[in-house]
Amino acid sequence: MQNNTRAWFRRACLGAVALLALNASAQPAPVAIVVAQDGQHAFDWEIGTWKTQVRLLAKPLSGSHEWVEYRGTSVVSKILDGRANLVELRVQGPAGRIEGVSLRLYNPQTQQWSLNYANARNGALTRPVHGGFSNGRGEFYGQEDLDGRVILVRFVISDITADTARFEQAYSADGGRTWETNWIAVDTRLGNSH
Repeated sequence: MQNNTRAWFRRACLGAVALLALNASAQPAPVAIVVAQDGQHAFDWEIGTWKTQVRLLAKPLSGSHEWVEYRGTSVVSKILDGRANLVELRVQGPAGRIEGVSLRLYNPQTQQWSLNYANARNGALTRPVHGGFSNGRGEFYGQEDLDGRVILVRFVISDITADTARFEQAYSADGGRTWETNWIAVDTRLGNSH
């Protein structure tokens, strides 16, 4: 009986050691970021430097399904005590380079953000999109000129964790009944800058 007890105890100890080793090597699951209810601080999670992977629909709202890919960085800086931030985007791929800047401004009266983008290629600001965050997801809407017509724009920020986020832009030419995604960016934090 004593030998059976020792054998059982030894197996239990070996099992516990194996379980501890397995748990020690396991990667922790990503933890979703809870975006602050105070809209002024809704982008605080993003301050820092990010590796950016971008997929861009070459000819939006044309029926084309040709995507081009870019890789590079986004640097997000807090300004005006968090009531604004500046995103510097620098990516490149087989189709060339994209360098741009996004100025995001918080309006305390409406409790919404405006996102204003300019491509360094032409230096012109696009029309802003407006919105905010709810349940860990940012949604922003506006209008844009595309090939001589005014279309709707939807910009969504989702899958937000301390070290990753997803950005998607879509266009609608039918008043928002249908949307075509034309920009997908997945960002991964570089270093420990948060």
